Formats: sequence, C-alpha cells, structure tokens
Amino acid sequence: MSAGGELLECVPNFSEGRDVDRLERLAGALGRQSGVVLLAREMDADHHRAVISIAGEASALIEALLAAAAIAVAEIDLRQHRGVHRRMGALDVCPFIPIAGSDMALAISTARELGRRLAERFDMPVFLYGQACQREDRRALGSVRNLEFESLCKVLAVDPQYAPDFGPAAMHPSAGACAVGARDLLIAYNIRLRSSDLALARKIAAQIRERDGGLPGLQALGFLLPESGLIQVSTNLLDYRRCGLVEVFDRVAALAHAEGVEVEASELIGLAPAAALDESIAAHIRLPAFDAAEQILDRRLAAAGLV
Repeated sequence: MSAGGELLECVPNFSEGRDVDRLERLAGALGRQSGVVLLAREMDADHHRAVISIAGEASALIEALLAAAAIAVAEIDLRQHRGVHRRMGALDVCPFIPIAGSDMALAISTARELGRRLAERFDMPVFLYGQACQREDRRALGSVRNLEFESLCKVLAVDPQYAPDFGPAAMHPSAGACAVGARDLLIAYNIRLRSSDLALARKIAAQIRERDGGLPGLQALGFLLPESGLIQVSTNLLDYRRCGLVEVFDRVAALAHAEGVEVEASELIGLAPAAALDESIAAHIRLPAFDAAEQILDRRLAAAGLV
C-alpha cells in the first residue's frame, strides 16, 4: 500500500477479552481486507474487551469493519457479558482518526457511512459521537454508552432522547448497539496500583480528570481488576501536547503515595505517537517490555509503507 493523503486509522473496540480464538477471527477479518493494515491488538480479561488498531483507505476500512462486525454480532452475546469496562455492543466503539495528511472531514464522512451500513446490515442502533456527531449532546461517547447494554434495552424504545442516528429504536437482542465516531489521536493509558481499594482508584481518577478540575484533556476512571485483585486508574489523554504521560503518571503516583499506596506498573492500550513516548519515558512511567517498533504509531505506519 502506498502512502497518501486519504488514509485513516481506526480503533474498533470489541466486547471480548477472554476468547483468544475469537480475537484471532476478528483480527483476521480486519487484516484480510485489501488496503487495510493491522497495526496492533490487545485483549483484557478484566475489562472483557479487545482493542484493535488498523489503518488504510476509507472504503477498505469500511469493508473490513463490516466483516469483523459480522463475526462480533454472530458470536458475542451482551446478555452473557460481564466486565469492568462500560459497554453497550458487541462492536462497542469504532472511532476514525485522520493520519498521514488526511483531514477530519474524511474521518467524519467515513464514520457516518459506516454507521449507516452497520445499521442497515445488522438491524442495530448506531450512535454517532465525537466530531461525527449530528447532535451536540452526543459529542461525548458517554452520553449514551454510560447507560450500558442493560439500561439501553429499557429506554431506547420509549425515550426519544436516546433515538439512534441510524437503525431501529431498539437494541439488537444480543449484539446491542454501536457508537461510531471521528476524533483526533488519543492515548489510552492505564496505571495499576498495589491496592484493592476501589474507592481509592475512583478518588484518584476524580482528582486527575479534567471535568473535575484536574489535568487538561484527561479522562479518567477507577477500576478493581478481579484477576489480580489490584486497582487501576484508567485514562485517555485527549491531547498529549497539553498533558503528557509523565505528568499523568507523576500525579497518580503522588496521590497514591499520599495514601500509602505505590504504583505496580503502567499499560499502554494501542499505540502512541513518537512525540509522546520513547524509551526514557517508558522507563519513568514503569511501562514494562516497551517495544518502540510495535507500540509507536509512527514506526508502525512506516513499517507498513503508509508514511
């Protein structure tokens, strides 16, 4: 695939974090599509979630995502799904991000086209968010997704506030709904603490996130991870130029230390740009087994011939 200005990154999130074979089928459906490159994939049993990063031309991305969605809709049943992460659908969230000189207008039009086709093909509600939103009160992903699958099943058909942008005003019985959006690059970054005190994780998250007066452009939640028994402060850095990984780590570490708790390790979900992460930063934030060739977006795009 040659480099060009019509490329997008897409980071579909699937409600599957425990079945490795299913993750392979989802990743295979995405990676087999001509014109699409598989950049990264992770799954987490506690969150019961898989995050896959792909890049390519808009039309190819749409076809790849429809193929993966067919697997997710057929195999993932939200009625049986439990994890610490909020979710409303089998293919839960699907954001498009401009890269390699493309613009946000392309990401928006691609998101809206995918949303329309997902709704038509799978008879499921689709909500547009981020810069692809068609209603300002839908700009934040949480405006709908925070209700999660169970509550949306109850309110979707009766409350016009939750009328979808595409598809029926009723949840797919097993696959739920999907949020499709367009946004700038963000960094998904988690910090694990040596404590089982969920209230502490939530307290620290509230202290550092922007909406509660914390760090600029930072979203944060606190979780208890059942498999390890440890707590996690889960963050999204919406603009690493305003608030970087070191700043987030140092603030969390200081707040935890004040409570007699130390950091266990950090975790990067997906990829980060070279300007935000290197070997010295990885060491500072206790990111184990850092591999720039695999975890830096610029390096992955270059290796794939996209830039």
